[in-house]
This record gives sequence, C-alpha cells and structure tokens, in this order.
Amino acid sequence: MTTNKILIVEDEAPIREMIVVALEMAGYECLEAEDGKEAHAIIVDKKPDLILLDWMLPNISGIELARRLKRDELTSSIPIIMLTAKGEEDNKIQGLESGADDYITKPFSPRELVARLKAVLRRTQTPGQSEPIEVEGVMLDPISHRVSIDGSPAEMGPTEYRLLQFFMTHQERAYTRSQLLDHVWGGNVYVEERTVDVHIRRLRKALGGDYEKLIQTVRGTGYRFSIKA
Repeated sequence: MTTNKILIVEDEAPIREMIVVALEMAGYECLEAEDGKEAHAIIVDKKPDLILLDWMLPNISGIELARRLKRDELTSSIPIIMLTAKGEEDNKIQGLESGADDYITKPFSPRELVARLKAVLRRTQTPGQSEPIEVEGVMLDPISHRVSIDGSPAEMGPTEYRLLQFFMTHQERAYTRSQLLDHVWGGNVYVEERTVDVHIRRLRKALGGDYEKLIQTVRGTGYRFSIKA
C-alpha cells in the first residue's frame, strides 16, 4: 500500500511539528513548508496527495495560494484542508469557496485532524489509480512498472516510462516542454527544455513501429499524445 504524502504549510514551527508527529504516528509521510512560495515548489516537485494549508501565511495568504492551485489544471485535483483561527461562518465560506475541501478551526486535536484528513482523502482519491492503462495495444501497468506492446514487453528507461505514463493519463492535449519538465522531472530539477526532445525521441524508439506516432509534435507548442492522426 502506498503511503499518502501530506504537505503541511504552516509558518508557526510548533504547530507544524505537532501536526507532523500526529500524521507520522497515523502512518502518513509529511512534507513541510513555511510559506506559499516554498509550498508551491514542493507541490510541483513532490506532488503531495493532500495539502494542509494555514490561512495566515507570510507574503501570500493560504486563501490566495488555494485559489492559484485550483486555477491550475496541473494542481487543481490536489485536495486542500484549510487550517485557521478564524471560526466565523463567513470565513469558513470564504475558505471553501477558494477551493478548500474542508476547514478546521484552531485549536484542534490531533485525532480530529487525522479523522478529517482521512475523510477528505476517501472522498477525493480517484479509484483505480493503480489499474493498468491500455491505449491502442500499448499497456502500462503502474504496479509492476512495466510496459507491453501487443502483449510483448517494451524496454524503456525510467524517464521514458514516466513520460509515457503522463501522456497516457493526459491524452489529446498539447503540453509545452516546460510543462512536461514540471510534471515528469519535477519543478525543482533544473534541466534544459531540449532534454525533453531527447527523451521523446527515446520514447518513440521504445514504442517503435506505428506506435511512435502516438507521440505527436505540435509545432510552436510541444507534444501531444493522441490516437488521432
């Protein structure tokens, strides 16, 4: 069973540490950020399963960060629980309207936090994420980390595998090299955009035959995975 990664965005270290202890005891992997900028870098790079987001943060508020995350297709599906000392109904409504999936008022007990977190994860996690994906005879199995083409194993490197997995789960949309770098390599990995081209060539070679045509070049933009000619 995969351990859920929880990002805790809280500028007060004692509160953050208390949350980390509670979540680690409950079996979760914890990531930590003190402000919105640090949080955004971690979100792009580590792709947490849920974000615990404090309302009051330096530089950018938790509300504004939540709005930004929900506007971006690449981060919009990550569930958010707002943590705040603001208990008035208007504040709760504002937090939920910003895109938060739940709202916990400080002070809260570790047991309540864990229970609410579990409930949000149950509601928001997509069933079948570990199921094999098949497109036009290309089969990708996330559990065994293997790819087969018409039933025969396909050999490819780990980066090509991640590229293929991203493409197969995000079909019929063009992505820039920069977007592919963010999603496949991670936002904190600094490599040239042309590196994407190298791995696209390797992925096409690994697919071979007519299957390499599934990875289409979109002039002036980047690349797209499509079964359409």
